[in-house]
Amino acid sequence: MERLYTFVFVAGIGCFAIAFVLSMVFPWMSLGSYHGMEYQTLEELAVEPSPEFVELERAHPQAFERAFGAVSPASYAEALQLGRDLYVGQACWHCHSQYVRVVSNEEQRWGPPSVAREFQNALQQPQLWGTRRVGPDLARERGRHTNDWHVAHFIRPKNVSPYSIMPSYAYYFEADGTPRKDGFALVTFVQWLGTTAEGVDQ
Repeated sequence: MERLYTFVFVAGIGCFAIAFVLSMVFPWMSLGSYHGMEYQTLEELAVEPSPEFVELERAHPQAFERAFGAVSPASYAEALQLGRDLYVGQACWHCHSQYVRVVSNEEQRWGPPSVAREFQNALQQPQLWGTRRVGPDLARERGRHTNDWHVAHFIRPKNVSPYSIMPSYAYYFEADGTPRKDGFALVTFVQWLGTTAEGVDQ
């Protein structure tokens, strides 16, 4: 009987090890650049600042200037990278996935299923696909809400989503709702999500 327990234990460890390795190998195989997909650098992604980024500057000119100077590809790239770092650092991806799957009518809720080409860029690797849906999937977030909605949501989520359990990120904003540098960056990154899905063959 003891030998059986030992065998089951070793087999369990082996299966776990195989699953661990395959969870790295399969994404690499399906998303690898050797499939002819071009990888976009941060500079390439930021060549044209988004309308939402420009709107942030217009709505909060003085605070924006202190944070990023003028709207430019360089300031947009800085905001995107900082926003992604905050998104990862605050573990937003634990509750919000960024991967529309081909099951459970997800296409009706969040748009076309995600494809590999969307993740071939500096802001999507390593991928933040996630497996939980405590909050909505954010793969197609751009344009779904205004900048003001996102600011209000980050300051007090329940004001715009009454049943939300998301914590407040009010410390990224002044008392009057004006974004600080991190607030600008977080809104910019969330408003960017979904731009790489535009024009992708489904």
